[in-house]
Amino acid sequence: MKKIYVLDAFHPSGPQWLNGRAEVIPFNDPRRAHWHEDADGVMVRMTPLTEADFAKARRLKAVVKQGVGVNTIDLDAARRHGIVVANTPGVNSEAVAELALALALAVARRVGQFDRMIRAGEEIERPKLLGLGLQGKTVGVIGMGNIGVRAAAKFQAAFGCQVLAYDPFYKPRAQNDPWAFIDHERIDRLEALWPRLDLLTVHVPLTDATRHMVGARELAAMREGAIVVNVSRGGIVHEADLYDAIRSGHIFGAGLDVWQEREPPVSEHPLLSLPTVVATPHAGGGTAETQERSSLQVAQELFKVLEGGQPESRVA
Repeated sequence: MKKIYVLDAFHPSGPQWLNGRAEVIPFNDPRRAHWHEDADGVMVRMTPLTEADFAKARRLKAVVKQGVGVNTIDLDAARRHGIVVANTPGVNSEAVAELALALALAVARRVGQFDRMIRAGEEIERPKLLGLGLQGKTVGVIGMGNIGVRAAAKFQAAFGCQVLAYDPFYKPRAQNDPWAFIDHERIDRLEALWPRLDLLTVHVPLTDATRHMVGARELAAMREGAIVVNVSRGGIVHEADLYDAIRSGHIFGAGLDVWQEREPPVSEHPLLSLPTVVATPHAGGGTAETQERSSLQVAQELFKVLEGGQPESRVA
């Protein structure tokens, strides 16, 4: 019987499905600390996996990561050691897109700021703290994948937003392309996107090409009073530049679920001092329904690979 280690806290649906099919070492088992010694497969959410991990894990055959982002896994090292790595794109797309919408609305209507002021007993001069409406605004969507298309659909359905979409790698499907059902304009160059948007929502993986793709120059090129939403990966938006742009008043505010150095960020993080920044702790997929569904999918994909099959989404 194959031995599978659960390296992060997962909804019980996945480990329960594996019981009887494999020997499962749960997240809270002390043996987890020694997973390198005898793991055939591992389920991961946030735990980094490095060259050193793969070198020590001589029995390891497969890793399946919850969600789409795999920047915490050394894929080149996995390939060198003959270890299959798969992710589960799409399983949390609706939940993450919902959070993008929630963050945008919370920033625009100063929800976080008002909540903090009320709890602190502060006087609120409402005429001096007007929010922004989203109805009919122009939304720039960077990344046209599973999450980006759902976010675009939600902004358009809820607020009648004009959607501008950018993704140099997206190829429309011959049949049932999801973007065919969304009234949008595809933008070929980022330089053409910035001056037209009222709200930016980011849905791309963190790579060398996307790191700090939204910095001082890009923020300055946006319309005054624009809102930035990032629910993808920290490091795509340059945090220090975003801080400066909000402090200056050029950018109205930001909704951030992801952070560059630490998630959640330390309370002293400069961005958290700004009243029009709404922060969440990388909780985009954090709904009960999503966690149950994704845990089961990770478990089933891992078992499939260990039984000699091919995963739906192999990345290494």
